[in-house]
Amino acid sequence: MTDTPTPFGHFHPPREEWLAKAEPEAALEPDLPIIDTHHHLWAWGRRYQYLLQELRADAECGHNIVATVFEECHSMYRADGPEEMRVVGETEFVAGIAAMSRSGFYGPTKVAIGIVGAADLTLGDAVQEVLAEQVRAGGGRFCGVRHSGAWDADPIIGTNADRPGLYREEGFGRGLDVLAGMGLVLDAWVFHTQLDDVIALAGDHPEASIVLCHCGGPLGYGPYTGKQDDVHREWLARMAVLAKCPNVTVKLGGMMMRLAAYDYGTEPRPPTSAELAALWQPYIEPCIELFGAERCMVESNFPVEKMGIGYGALWNTFKRITAGASEAEKAAIYSETAKRVYKLAV
Repeated sequence: MTDTPTPFGHFHPPREEWLAKAEPEAALEPDLPIIDTHHHLWAWGRRYQYLLQELRADAECGHNIVATVFEECHSMYRADGPEEMRVVGETEFVAGIAAMSRSGFYGPTKVAIGIVGAADLTLGDAVQEVLAEQVRAGGGRFCGVRHSGAWDADPIIGTNADRPGLYREEGFGRGLDVLAGMGLVLDAWVFHTQLDDVIALAGDHPEASIVLCHCGGPLGYGPYTGKQDDVHREWLARMAVLAKCPNVTVKLGGMMMRLAAYDYGTEPRPPTSAELAALWQPYIEPCIELFGAERCMVESNFPVEKMGIGYGALWNTFKRITAGASEAEKAAIYSETAKRVYKLAV
């Protein structure tokens, strides 16, 4: 134990020696096909890398990971050229890794069969040129954009957007219309305090397909510490309204850092899947009930979640929470929703 607060909201390389202390777990429902709809690929010099080999090592955990979707993470942007076009470097980088995976030398999982990249939607109509270049670079894999709107007034939370209310800006709305017109998806990332922004966005742009990341971003650290009941009440009320927007789908997972329900900085070992399921069920189960299985998909958010749990135990967590679902519901949650929403060629 330590008196130093765990820096929730900030990524640090996972501690392999700590992860090794986890209780061994066999994969539950090992034949269930899974599409991991949200993971990152990074190479930070000598500090840390999470590339195809690292993802493959995690995926060889007994679960049936048939394919994955890469999620933008400011990785390998071009070092030169027009500022708005530099994001294309990330897609070029990931398309190369996807090609490596397709060779079959790295196991059966089709890594990055979908690519959710980056583009500045506040460019409005001018974003079309960027998106066209992203589609070209993706080689048939580019399926959407994540433009984060996550912002909080308290600096300890850490933000992904440089200002509040980004999703309500006129320029962003025009950019979203361009994105939707090209048949691409918006991955929306906000905190639970900002869900009204997504509700407004979905209502104003009913033709846009919006995927809400990380169960809607419930917060549990900083000024939200010890306010779990208030946070859950506020989150649930907004999610109930958002669920009435038929163009919104929700990703289940991605709460290790922000919900901060398990203190991976101070606990002597990672949680078991049963322990994490008990902490996450109050958020994941209502999402399924409100949106329906056909508008839910699962995400690993690796390697971010790897700060707190191993890949195999994470999927056991989800499977424990969905144990009572029908076979059709499980098929939707674990693969079919992702296929449809992202138009994946699996």
